[in-house]
Amino acid sequence: MKRRDVVAGMGLLAGGAALSGCQEDKPKTHQSQFKAAAIQWKMVTAWPKNFPGLGTGANYLAALIEQMSGGRLRVKVYGAKELVPAFGVFDTVARGTVEMGHGAAYYWKGKSEAAQFFTSVPFGMNAQEMNAWLYHGGGLTLWTDLYEPFGVKPFPAGNMGVQMGGWFNKEINQVEDLQGLKMRIPGLGAEVLKKLGGTPVSLPGGELYTALQSGAIDATEWVGPFNDLAFGFYKIAKYYYYPGWHEPGSVLECLVNQAAYSALPEDLQAIVAAACQVVNQDMLAEFTAKNNRALEVLVNQHQVDLRPFPPAVLDKLLSVSMEVAATVADANPEAKAIHASFMQFRQQVMTYHHISEQAFLNARLK
Repeated sequence: MKRRDVVAGMGLLAGGAALSGCQEDKPKTHQSQFKAAAIQWKMVTAWPKNFPGLGTGANYLAALIEQMSGGRLRVKVYGAKELVPAFGVFDTVARGTVEMGHGAAYYWKGKSEAAQFFTSVPFGMNAQEMNAWLYHGGGLTLWTDLYEPFGVKPFPAGNMGVQMGGWFNKEINQVEDLQGLKMRIPGLGAEVLKKLGGTPVSLPGGELYTALQSGAIDATEWVGPFNDLAFGFYKIAKYYYYPGWHEPGSVLECLVNQAAYSALPEDLQAIVAAACQVVNQDMLAEFTAKNNRALEVLVNQHQVDLRPFPPAVLDKLLSVSMEVAATVADANPEAKAIHASFMQFRQQVMTYHHISEQAFLNARLK
């Protein structure tokens, strides 16, 4: 019995040692498999590398995806011109040359005029309202359907709030002052300016300072005080106008190649979507915090001439903006459906905000 007990005990020890050995090996094997399974993606952006707010927002998105996935999905970010030009982002993602892109939908109006509705509409909706439409008003579904034929999946991934009206080297006192004005302005706002006799110019952010300095353009809009201070526009422009009638709540987008996205396991797909939503919210918070500080610097330290657009000018811009949006909507049934959804939601939210947000802001000024 003793001998059998000893033998049995030795067997248990051996078995325990074998089991222990397996347990020790498993984490090592798992780790090597984990590292080998890491997915490497590339993201191209429409912004200068590491540009405050926009470029750093893309960097944050990439870092968040890697952190949330525990390193299983890693994204390397390339600024404009590092791999492709700023306006080449959409095509590069659509071809699958890279898996992700970060830009703004109105840059791709050559692909579809209706894409412009998903960045910003002049006198349309602000950031809070745009997010409500996209996430809970059917807007994101329409956006996804619009991009599907291109093999691209869109996600809202940033917003700057109401922008500034822009930097001008001539005064805008009446509507006629817009005639002949060469201005860098994208999207539907460009069509409004054109209809009023101006000349819209399409330029990426990295080329704006030189163009304004050289006189190639008379005016430029960009974003707002935070970014405008970084670009140094106050050194070469006389007047800083507000409000940004053309972009009251510009949505930035994360573009994902549909095939690459579909190849991800479901949890990583959810991580990409969630990370985009986090960045969408965080960027708006950052711009809200930093725009007011930057404006103080521009006005108090650099003596920027800050001016409101005259009411008569804004009234005319509003009426023409509604005409332009309706004209784009008539281009095809898809654009018409998007415009109808956008305008219906805009009217509903305006009705409510008249007695909530707007009423509060008006009362706070007293």
